[in-house]
Amino acid sequence: MSAGNTMPSSRIAIVGVGQVGAAAGYALILGSVASELLLVDVKVDLRDGQVRDLSDVAYSINSNTRIRGATHHEAGQCDIVVITAGSKSSIGETNIQHTHRNVSIIRSIVTAMTPFRTDTIVLIVSNPVDLLTSIAQELSRLPKFQVFGSGTFLDSVRLRGLVADKAKIAASSVQLSVVGVQGDSQVVAWSTATINGMPIDKFLAPDAFPYADLANECKHRSESIIRAKGATPFGIGSIVSSICSSILVDRGDVRPISHFQPEFGCCFSMPVVLGRKGVARTVEMPLVKDELADIAKSAKRLRDTLERIRRDE
Repeated sequence: MSAGNTMPSSRIAIVGVGQVGAAAGYALILGSVASELLLVDVKVDLRDGQVRDLSDVAYSINSNTRIRGATHHEAGQCDIVVITAGSKSSIGETNIQHTHRNVSIIRSIVTAMTPFRTDTIVLIVSNPVDLLTSIAQELSRLPKFQVFGSGTFLDSVRLRGLVADKAKIAASSVQLSVVGVQGDSQVVAWSTATINGMPIDKFLAPDAFPYADLANECKHRSESIIRAKGATPFGIGSIVSSICSSILVDRGDVRPISHFQPEFGCCFSMPVVLGRKGVARTVEMPLVKDELADIAKSAKRLRDTLERIRRDE
């Protein structure tokens, strides 16, 4: 979209404006996705610094997007709220301790924004994304189709790129989704993958193409980026911009994002149609038995973790 094509009076709030939040803001400004971008952070000096820095971006490209600092309450009245806030792992801290800290952060943020405007859409980017999306849904009191997470969308885009690079074809020709609980137990839906409509195993012979290696590289690439530079801001920032654009323009894009799965009582990624009201509808994937079993196993672990956190409240 050009700078003249912003949605009329569309407002997006970003809560947590460290590296990831700032990169998301940068991508939203470059895409002229919203007419107003509200930045929220408990560190007011950081928030105001990011407002000034991102305003320079808007000025430099003659963007119609206005950037300003805001409160949690103001954020809850926007068209879309993007939550990127979370803590980095501390030395000596266990995964469980870190998860509990991020659960507390999400709880305090969502509580501070409640009551939301009734049609506000909440996009969770913070990790662990499926767990935090499940918790945010419960606390927000919004319809479940209005609260979802970035999930495995970035992993799907990443794996398409890895496959395309290896096969020396255009990434746009690869139709492939990573689904399930994002992270170590995410599942590559190889059974439904195609290249320009042709089943992927007919195009790339399984005995000659490193499917497992590429899936593994996709799964661990974020860790390698975080080890090198502390965060993965640009990739996820572009994904945030893409999701917000899909919603505000009501394009009906199909994306694998983290949303409520009634059968399992928690959120994880499967493809959905995105529209102006959030998740317009879910898309059934004809997965094979092994893929379904892997998803069910990781979903059960996630649900058990959720129940443990609820008991500890």
